[in-house]
Amino acid sequence: MQIYLPIAEMPVNIFLMIGLGAAVGFLSGMFGVGGGFILTPFLMFWGIPPAVAVATQSTQIVASSVSGVITHWRKGNVDFKMGGVLLGGGLVGSVLGIQVFNALKAAGQADLFISLSYVIFLGSVGGLMFWESLQTVRHGGSNVGSIKREPGGHYWVHGWPLKMRFQRSKLYISAIPPALLGVLIGLLAVIMGVGGGFILVPAMIYLLRMPTSIVIGTSLFQIIFVAAFSTLLHAITNQSVDAILAALLIVGGVFGAQFGIRYGERLRSDWLRLCLAALVLMICLRLGFDLVWPPADPFNLSIEGIE
Repeated sequence: MQIYLPIAEMPVNIFLMIGLGAAVGFLSGMFGVGGGFILTPFLMFWGIPPAVAVATQSTQIVASSVSGVITHWRKGNVDFKMGGVLLGGGLVGSVLGIQVFNALKAAGQADLFISLSYVIFLGSVGGLMFWESLQTVRHGGSNVGSIKREPGGHYWVHGWPLKMRFQRSKLYISAIPPALLGVLIGLLAVIMGVGGGFILVPAMIYLLRMPTSIVIGTSLFQIIFVAAFSTLLHAITNQSVDAILAALLIVGGVFGAQFGIRYGERLRSDWLRLCLAALVLMICLRLGFDLVWPPADPFNLSIEGIE
């Protein structure tokens, strides 16, 4: 069943878009990521203009993240104070990001920049994630190379000013590092259309030394507001949010997130990370291929009758 997207200016299959939203929502609930780093490239593969894909899929991130946060909040796995600090930086980063995005769009380089950014980020993060997960699987599921937080231990984040106590995460650290991390996530959310969880989750574990059980829910909490603010900025400044496409993705995303949380608690985390890393690398390779391979039907700018 086909439906026409007025902003993207193309028809799409309704059930395909709902299924895509459900798949990304499943990953969101399972890993604590927004899923935009997977959804945006897939929308581009199906012919959605990159600017529209970036702006529209943020709405799906909001819906699936809300669904996931509610479940994690009921289990007590959300540090709202840490989420607030991350959110403050994220809003600042979003404002800066929309300025960069608009400048790139005015120069006609937005599509190329988005594709290049995905190749670089997905290649780097996917490669590191794949190597770490492969080593863990080879050693029988033990957390090879993982960083354990020692009670009373002092790390680099303890030497910064403006310290705050985060009771839920059992941390007493400077608010500056998580705020700067939030700024980076805000920039990525606007320019690349991602929730930033694929960077935020590892950073919260390995840099801020937060307990893994608290990281996923806190990450999703921050993603909700940053993604919503990014969508609002795109809608106001670029008018590139396709409401029909957003609705289809949201329907699938909300249900997918709930199933992702349930299955994520049952399956081995090392194999899940390995599969996710493999998927990230495949998307990276496909985007890189599209950048270097000549198009099958290039535009012809010549005018008939004029040599």
